[in-house]
Amino acid sequence: MKKVLIANRGEIAVRVIRACRQLNLKTVAVYSTADRTALHVQLADEACCIGPAAPKQSYLNMNAIITAAKLTNADAIHPGYGFLSENAVFAQLCAEHNLTFIGPSAHVIALMGEKARARETMQAAGVPVVPGSKTEFNDQQQGLQAAIALGFPVMLKASAGGGGKGMRIISHEDQFKESFTLAQNEALHAFNDNHMYLEKYLPHPRHIEVQVFADKFGNAVALGERDCTLQQHHQKVIEEAPATILKPATRAQMFAVSVKAAQEIGYVGAGTMEFLLDDPDHFYFMEMNTRIQVEHPVTELTSGLDLVTLQLRIAAGEKLPSTINHKIAQGFALECRINARTAGKIQALHLPAGYGIRTDSALYQGYQVPPNYDSMIAKIIAFGPKRQTVIQMMLNALDETVISGPQTNLDFLMQLLAEPAFLANTTDINWLDHLTAN
Repeated sequence: MKKVLIANRGEIAVRVIRACRQLNLKTVAVYSTADRTALHVQLADEACCIGPAAPKQSYLNMNAIITAAKLTNADAIHPGYGFLSENAVFAQLCAEHNLTFIGPSAHVIALMGEKARARETMQAAGVPVVPGSKTEFNDQQQGLQAAIALGFPVMLKASAGGGGKGMRIISHEDQFKESFTLAQNEALHAFNDNHMYLEKYLPHPRHIEVQVFADKFGNAVALGERDCTLQQHHQKVIEEAPATILKPATRAQMFAVSVKAAQEIGYVGAGTMEFLLDDPDHFYFMEMNTRIQVEHPVTELTSGLDLVTLQLRIAAGEKLPSTINHKIAQGFALECRINARTAGKIQALHLPAGYGIRTDSALYQGYQVPPNYDSMIAKIIAFGPKRQTVIQMMLNALDETVISGPQTNLDFLMQLLAEPAFLANTTDINWLDHLTAN
């Protein structure tokens, strides 16, 4: 592996370029016409325009990306997160063109991508799952019958989904038709796939996920867990590592089933097992993300490992380092996602720094935030000895941050960090939606 094309944009493209540099790998950026002046384009060794601003014509355009790889003699593709990162067809296309896809095989992506099949696979591997529909469906009537059989309330989800898109909580039968239409349209627009599935809705769970890594030799390891309970409209807002509410025995069990499942499906690379924690002792498998996560920095800081260079090394055929074994988190890390609420030019910019503060972004003064893509423009991560200390560090970091031009959620994040329920760590995944609704 000598040259990596990054099939993404924004902060994750910048993050991957930096990891490649660390390993002396050449980099190729791809960009849409809206991203001509983006930071990832400037940082990469080479850059290739792959189409107009619309994602379908650029960052989701598989043939354009493969062509860019061929034109630049890249031998590997890192998909980042979002876009084509969990697209089995794209992973297969890379394989057919002798390009190393930095992630698991197309077969495994397809297996975990079809959520109903993924649940069956996990059940067979001994992982507890939330009760749900046995198959996927794109027919409304079939979905309604499955919901009635399961019993309301239910959670309707896009089978190819992620990032909170194509999801609806349905409390009563008479809400099903409208919710199904809206969720399915959302799924089709975001993932070009209108298949849906159902899960029994749990009213007050927490969202805990386990970071796993596996190599091509059958070795797998759990590198720690993250608490991603603070969500708005099913999208993560603040992430923590470790999950301080977990009992040691529950954590050990989560790690064990995650590693076993990764080995049984022949997983390779970075993956995340997402669970719902119903009470301190009971957890249920929700889904497996077959890519690097937005929130990987909190695990990097608590494990002392560079997860993106580890992805690259495993894709190049290296074994997991023998020193890795099951990591017990050292210290505590917290990540806040900075979102732009409007597009526009960055007039003034100051990102925080100092002891224990990390910023991942693709921002610079004068940068034009385009309206075409996900609203996240930066991540601020704080790391220290314990949760209480780190929350204060994060408040100071957010207070220091200046992003003028586009409107952002900085003030909102500062309010959240001061909320008594957050400080007491008593929230659930619906808490923030209830708070903002009131």
